[in-house]
Amino acid sequence: MNVEEFRVFCLAKARTTEEFPFDQDTLVFKVLGKMFALTSLKKWEQGDFSVNVKCDPEYAQELRAKFPDHVLPGYHMHKKHWNTIKIQDTPLTERLIKHLINHSYDLVVSKLPKKKRELLKENY
Repeated sequence: MNVEEFRVFCLAKARTTEEFPFDQDTLVFKVLGKMFALTSLKKWEQGDFSVNVKCDPEYAQELRAKFPDHVLPGYHMHKKHWNTIKIQDTPLTERLIKHLINHSYDLVVSKLPKKKRELLKENY
């Protein structure tokens, strides 16, 4: 998965926007205003392919134990709830990476107020 594939995959999700709220380097994906994935564009250019995604804390620990070199506590994020997924030279399949992005999106959606969750069911 390259940065454009990552971007297209995230943007295909309902009510997702891409933003640069922190600086011109950090690409952030939000669902109805809440972050579910982010990455550094400079790091991609330098060959350090990684993304941060939200994760259930128990699942995060399981993934970190299983893939200690490729699933790390979230860089510059709350370590309990975010993972940094190293994509370059990884044993993680593209299917697993997409699953982790979906897991992050679904987790964020599940915490949204009911009124906002209802917006996801509407056509836009």
